[in-house]
Amino acid sequence: MEWYLPVIWAGLIGTAVAMYVILDGFDLGIGILFPFTRKEAERDTMMNSVAPFWDGNETWLVLGGGGLWVAFPTAYAVIMPAFYLPVIGMLLGLVLRGVSFEFRWVAKPGHRLWDVAFAGGSIVAAFLQGTILGGLLQGVAVENRQYAGGPLDWLTPFSLFVGLAVVAGYALLGATWLVMRTSGPTADFARRAASPLLVAVLAAMAVVSLWTPVAVERIAERWFGTPNIYFLWPVPLLAALTGFATWHWLRSGRHGLPFAGAIVLFLLGYAGLVISNVPYLVPPTLTFWDTAAAPASQVFFLVGTVFLLPLVLGYTAFVYWVFRGKMAEGEGYH
Repeated sequence: MEWYLPVIWAGLIGTAVAMYVILDGFDLGIGILFPFTRKEAERDTMMNSVAPFWDGNETWLVLGGGGLWVAFPTAYAVIMPAFYLPVIGMLLGLVLRGVSFEFRWVAKPGHRLWDVAFAGGSIVAAFLQGTILGGLLQGVAVENRQYAGGPLDWLTPFSLFVGLAVVAGYALLGATWLVMRTSGPTADFARRAASPLLVAVLAAMAVVSLWTPVAVERIAERWFGTPNIYFLWPVPLLAALTGFATWHWLRSGRHGLPFAGAIVLFLLGYAGLVISNVPYLVPPTLTFWDTAAAPASQVFFLVGTVFLLPLVLGYTAFVYWVFRGKMAEGEGYH
């Protein structure tokens, strides 16, 4: 097997996951923040700020999941049975959130049900994405290249904590997005919410960073063994500096920089997770190469991806460019 093909596919899937977390993260964050304001005008502005983007953002979830299926079928066959329940719950949450986008406007003024659906679907989807991540980090039971655990092995205190951390992280992305994209009362509400959310996210990152090496010996060795510790210590330092800078930007009235700071925090956290687990795709037993499809299959789908990926990137960039700038109160794209 060509050793580089699984590495290329792992990079593509990892990029798709990062793009999804950042892009769909902020519009899920809007839904998470929804219950914390009762003002109709603010809720309308919050939804309108992501209306042109939310469905395109989910393209990256399809690319990541589809890429896992075609390039690493063994990993897909292990991960899906291990996380059937949270995956199904996450997809139902995303569907509920998507349906509420379409029906909330036509149901006015009797749209309270769709407000609940929008917020509930966003919170459920975010929380279950975090529990799936936590379940992967703590390890998946594998025997003979098949899942060997039970349907609730993912349900642990650690995975529940990571689920809550992801909810807080997405809410921070949503709040800083609103700071950047809106003005008036909506932006003021978002700026007030962003500061405590930033503190919660930094605290959660610190807890996860300590919890994982304490609970998993291989992660402790990866981070604290020599010579790795000499090369990896800048990662938590950069996270702390980014958190401090984002706090300063929020307090000093900046608009776009807090959102950039929140993205960098997510990317640093993501980098830490990658460092902890590479080359395992199904920790702690199956690597990229153990789970990869036949080279011919990888090449076939890679050719299609080479043509598809620039289209997705181009479309994404075009939409964000067309709808750039701040929204005035009362503006909308619905």
